[in-house]
Amino acid sequence: MTPILILIILTPILGFFVFKNLRAKVSTETKIAEYLLLVLFFFAIGAFCVGWMFSSSDYYEAIDIVDGGYTPFASKHLLTLIVFFAFSITSIILLWLKGNLLPPIILVLSMVFAIIGIFISIAVLLQLGSTKEYGNVSGFMFPLPVVYVFFAFGLLFKVLRNEGKLSSTKTYKNKTLNRFNTVMANANKQPLFVLLLLIPVFVFVMAILVLLGQDYNSITKVFTETTTWHFSQKTHPPILDHRGHYLCTVAVCGDPEIVKPLRLGIRHGNEIVVNRQLLVANAFEELVQDISPRLHKVIRNFYDKYGYPLSQKITTTQSSNLVYRLMKPLEYLFLAVLYLCCSKPEEKINKQYAI
Repeated sequence: MTPILILIILTPILGFFVFKNLRAKVSTETKIAEYLLLVLFFFAIGAFCVGWMFSSSDYYEAIDIVDGGYTPFASKHLLTLIVFFAFSITSIILLWLKGNLLPPIILVLSMVFAIIGIFISIAVLLQLGSTKEYGNVSGFMFPLPVVYVFFAFGLLFKVLRNEGKLSSTKTYKNKTLNRFNTVMANANKQPLFVLLLLIPVFVFVMAILVLLGQDYNSITKVFTETTTWHFSQKTHPPILDHRGHYLCTVAVCGDPEIVKPLRLGIRHGNEIVVNRQLLVANAFEELVQDISPRLHKVIRNFYDKYGYPLSQKITTTQSSNLVYRLMKPLEYLFLAVLYLCCSKPEEKINKQYAI
């Protein structure tokens, strides 16, 4: 533990001396201010990673809420988010270090990616702003998009303010560059010019990402193909009960086309996904309890003793599908008993795990 604490203390100090040489041409006050902001930014990245580490499961995974939570960003489409994040961070670094000294095209592209980063950061903030997570880690993840938006707006304002003054004094031999520079010199047209390039640049990057295996709409799916968060459109498998995992519940974790989930339900205070097989099995158990509480206790003790160890071995979609198929004969048997012994069997089945 002591070496880690020493490393935590020494890293910012050593980092300052490196930063001091990197920004040798600016005043001491500016160096200190910039370094503190840089430390804040790295702290925000670290906090974001810590929060994400505790909420990293995709929507199709069955989890124990004590052990972690669901990710706010779909792993399948994560490459798209990472690429735009990398471009956005690179852009604000260029705008910070070089600013108006950048070549015109690089300058405009940097501003474009910085603005794209602002839009994505706002989407991230909205995604994190509403969650059904048991252990809400969004507080760790909030600082990064907030700090990015703050930095990006500050740098864009500074660059746009200076560019109108500098561009009026620049001339280029190349006619295209000179015409481009003339437009940039007009302070009123600069924001419009940058905004007009947002869509073409965005589409170009997405086209490259599609070639790399991403979907054309991965930038939206990275938020929507999640569960428990603001833009989430997916439902998760039943939450695993750390006090006992039950066979019928685990079976719902299989392929939706096979196990056929019907709706959400409530079990032990947790939201779960239920299918027909689970409803029938639970209705049958309720029937047995109504008819013979003593027999129900024997069956329940047997199931608790052997069902939990068996369910621990069911950790994949394939094994869940197999369990579902093996349970089919019992499902039909339970259904037959319900129709023989209940006046309203379907009503009894449908009320199981009701929300």
